[in-house]
Amino acid sequence: MVYAMSKDEQLIWDKWMTTRDEEAGNILIKKYTSLVRYHVQRISVTLPKSVSRDDLYSLGMIGLLDAINKFDFKRDLKFDTYASFRVRGAIIDGLRKEDWLPRGTREKAKKIETIIEKLEQKYMRHVTEEDIARELNISVDEVYTIMNEQFFAHVLSIDDQSDETDEKTGQKYLIKDKNIEQPEEEMIKHEIVKEMIDQISKLSEKEQLVISLFYQEEMTLTEIGQIMGLSTSRISQIHSKCIFKLKGFMEKLM
Repeated sequence: MVYAMSKDEQLIWDKWMTTRDEEAGNILIKKYTSLVRYHVQRISVTLPKSVSRDDLYSLGMIGLLDAINKFDFKRDLKFDTYASFRVRGAIIDGLRKEDWLPRGTREKAKKIETIIEKLEQKYMRHVTEEDIARELNISVDEVYTIMNEQFFAHVLSIDDQSDETDEKTGQKYLIKDKNIEQPEEEMIKHEIVKEMIDQISKLSEKEQLVISLFYQEEMTLTEIGQIMGLSTSRISQIHSKCIFKLKGFMEKLM
């Protein structure tokens, strides 16, 4: 069944699709600008404060314009869903092309990684954020921030490597039906989900709620703060703490 639009919305899309009517295009851009702001807010949570939200917004708008130009409203697909992929993809691609992580942060992240390895060998256990902060004489919040930023940088570098691998392999690839899930993929996915649930279950009740609302319900930190009666900065701190705890496990999964 084709997604049902209102008559006004369908008229606007008709005018845009058939004649590229400038007024219709401007209406669509204005209507979905909030979608760009939403993804900018979510992505900026994991980025250093030195990264301008205006820059992210500009990247997101490029993705929105691309989505509006390529969307077929007659398909069984909501534009919000289609545009979200384009907007988020444009922001991530833009970040990947720029060295957005300050040199000082990279150096601190490497130092923390070294300290973690050293303390794990010393204490023969998983190292806590308090252990790291005490060893480096910095605050726990700074540990969260650095590791959170470094984790996102690691995700981007992994994406880069996969792109390069795809280019280098040339014609050495297999074509498979993406609509059919392979047995081994289904098994791996099941194991990953099972392990991730187990890891998340070890978090505190408050931390589990933040993770659930942010990643499953796709709420912003501000919205989560309103629900939990906490400030946005406090929710951001809890989110960063969760990422720190899950970092090692998530990197293994990736």
